[in-house]
Amino acid sequence: MTSPSPAKRFNWGNLRMRVVSATVLVPTVVAAVWLGGAWILALALICVALLAREWGKISAPKAPRAVGAVVGVFCALAVIAAFLHQFFIAWTVVLVGAFLAGLIARGAVERRADAAYGVVYIAPAVIALVWVRSLPDGLWWTLLLFVVTWFADIFAYVAGSIFKGPKLWPQISPNKTWSGFVGGLVAATIGAMLVAYFAHLRLVWPAAALVGFLGGLATMAGDLWESMLKRRFGVKDSGDIIPGHGGLLDRVDGLMFAAIVIAAVRLVDHWGWAH
Repeated sequence: MTSPSPAKRFNWGNLRMRVVSATVLVPTVVAAVWLGGAWILALALICVALLAREWGKISAPKAPRAVGAVVGVFCALAVIAAFLHQFFIAWTVVLVGAFLAGLIARGAVERRADAAYGVVYIAPAVIALVWVRSLPDGLWWTLLLFVVTWFADIFAYVAGSIFKGPKLWPQISPNKTWSGFVGGLVAATIGAMLVAYFAHLRLVWPAAALVGFLGGLATMAGDLWESMLKRRFGVKDSGDIIPGHGGLLDRVDGLMFAAIVIAAVRLVDHWGWAH
């Protein structure tokens, strides 16, 4: 493993670029989530295509298009099956797709498992998102997911930049601090409580707080996991499609983990634990 690079000074110009990018992206995402149906499927498939492309680029620089195409096709098939409520087929496609992706990528990557992992990494998170949105109260649970993730990400960035302090995991991500970690968790918890209250999700406030805390924790974990993956592949960013943010994978790394956690919590909520 390479030695950690020195932490960067806070870049206000980068923050402005992030805000501009978010101003364009957030309404688009919210509109698709609000409309649901074919719109959420279209958003999911576009994200799958971009994520698979970036995965092929960072994991298989010798054959990025081939690996990206294989990962993208199997992830897309799994997501379509989930949208049609064929979840057994969806998860079967994920498993078979991971196996075939590794098999097809033979010779194109240093480790065939890298291509296989692309399917396992991308598909479950998007399946979770599509499933949550398909529920009768899925609109509000999906908005809760995005609010928790955005609050955790934004306030971790702001709190860490303002308060600084000890590093969270300098060997993996030298710019993340404990102050940012705590700030992100607090913000995610508050964000979930606000959404639960105004959206009438029938969550008692301790349960809403727990959902926000777990979602925030998953967001932080996803961000760190992505940092580990980029160090493994020796890249700084997964891409450059989003100004100020890098690639889409850089932007949704936390959301991917949080989507799975929120979907799991929604299953438990379905059993009546938080009413």
